[in-house]
Amino acid sequence: MAAQAEEPIRKASKTHRKEKPWDTDDVDHVSWKIDPFLPEDNKGGVFTEESSFATLFPKYREKYLREVWSAVTRTLESHGIACTLDLMHGSMSVRTTRKTYDPYIVLKARDIIKLLARGVAVTQAARVLQDDIACDIIKIGNLVRNKERFVKRRQRIIGPDGSTLKAIELLTQCYVLVQGNTVSVMGPHKSLKEVRRIVLDCMRNIHPIYRIKELMIRRELAKDPKLANEIWDRFLPQFRKRHLKTSEKTVRKNEKLATKEVARKEAGLEPAKKDKHTKKVYTPFPPPQQPRKVDLQLESGEYFLKPREKQAREEEQRRQKQAEAMSKRRAERAEAFVAPVEEAAPTVEEKRKRQRHAETDGDMDRPKKKTSKVRFSETS
Repeated sequence: MAAQAEEPIRKASKTHRKEKPWDTDDVDHVSWKIDPFLPEDNKGGVFTEESSFATLFPKYREKYLREVWSAVTRTLESHGIACTLDLMHGSMSVRTTRKTYDPYIVLKARDIIKLLARGVAVTQAARVLQDDIACDIIKIGNLVRNKERFVKRRQRIIGPDGSTLKAIELLTQCYVLVQGNTVSVMGPHKSLKEVRRIVLDCMRNIHPIYRIKELMIRRELAKDPKLANEIWDRFLPQFRKRHLKTSEKTVRKNEKLATKEVARKEAGLEPAKKDKHTKKVYTPFPPPQQPRKVDLQLESGEYFLKPREKQAREEEQRRQKQAEAMSKRRAERAEAFVAPVEEAAPTVEEKRKRQRHAETDGDMDRPKKKTSKVRFSETS
């Protein structure tokens, strides 16, 4: 009984788990070394069939691709991949050759031409050929219908002077490029998942700063070895979008109105006048039916006109409108050529009259000097 009591109690979800004798504490799972794939590792020899991929590129990228295509060719030739730039059809293609020894490298070459088509520089795109670097092209064009709202949310990913984008790149160790309706990302596989989550949440109206803050907290928690085997949910911030009820909205609205009224009273202003909505008199009868287009034509007599007469009438109305608009435009143009009213130069007599008036006005404005009365003392 004592032996049975000492056995640890297993959860129902972990009943089928087995011991792993090879998975000891001295194994470093984080920094497992990825050995490069060399020609000696290809035991099958030359590939039996050719694999190829092609992608289109926009017209504005043609000039840049022509300049850097020699560098792209040199980079891919070292891995045994042939590439073609078709300027006539606006496409790039890659394919395997008899010198190709890595079966996965053709997919990496496909990622390079995809990134080049999306606006990534050739020096950055060449990093995809490394084993620990992958790429992801996130489509954001169809997530928001309104064009203005889409532009604002896309700009939110970049941030003021690119600060938000720089923070995302530093925290995830990825290269991010926002171009048109897509976001191109390059980096480790785990970081690509984080960037995709940030971008998609941003287009769903969740600001990137919340995800950036969460990543910063996770980064600090990872440095503490005591928290390695613990759940971090209690440390992470919980951002929830709270929807207000109608009653709560009314209370907030009334509070704002009350504060405004108090401010007006303190400033000595009259209280704001409230618009009293007059109630309409209830009538059980529906409103009168509006006349149709045919009814209006019958009243005016247009309905009985022949097609030619109708066309002549419409042309006449159009000419009248054009003549009115033309006369209005001519009047506006003619205003610029109307000479301003000029005052004639004053004559000699007018100058003298003005001078006399100025002198008389000056004499009237001058204060009169008081004459001091001298009193003679009586001499006795």
